[in-house]
Amino acid sequence: MVYYRNTLTQTFTEVLGMAKRKEEDDMKGISRIDSNGTHGWFVRVYRNGKTYSKLYSDKKYGGTERALKIARKARDHAYKTIPVAKKAKESSRRLTQGTRRNKSGIVGVNKTEKANRSGSMSIYYQVTWSPEIGKIKNKQWSVQKFGEKGAFLMAWEFRKNIMRNIHGDRYNHELDILDREEYERIMALEE
Repeated sequence: MVYYRNTLTQTFTEVLGMAKRKEEDDMKGISRIDSNGTHGWFVRVYRNGKTYSKLYSDKKYGGTERALKIARKARDHAYKTIPVAKKAKESSRRLTQGTRRNKSGIVGVNKTEKANRSGSMSIYYQVTWSPEIGKIKNKQWSVQKFGEKGAFLMAWEFRKNIMRNIHGDRYNHELDILDREEYERIMALEE
């Protein structure tokens, strides 16, 4: 399969025998496909997390140059008519509370093991959160270093602070307690 990307200006020039593009944006979102009987211009437009795409074949649209001209018009029309959604406000982000997949008893705090460089296993309490849409972060506290109760409490306190910063008054840490028995078991441990 021969696949030409829109960043390869010289390849397009050689294939089409056309003059160099006037601007880089001229081919944005348009790629050439010549493979197994498929010959045409493939248009991709990304809007609001969705991909809109269509192949403009040389045969159907009357040749390579005409298919490219129509592909450009279609791309430009899509950019003009498909609105870009405004970024969601932080306060409108989904607040996950009450999931049953958790094993520590607290949403966003889990007990995990990982191998050290020496090959021995270490146990941690880990907090996972999303500081912004599309990003995931985590932080860990060692049970060996802080004890089980200490690592758990540090992780949960960190989680509560992070969630208050992200979600404000919508966040209620009491709703994070899913398994009251596990929570009480950990709280009963000596430090």
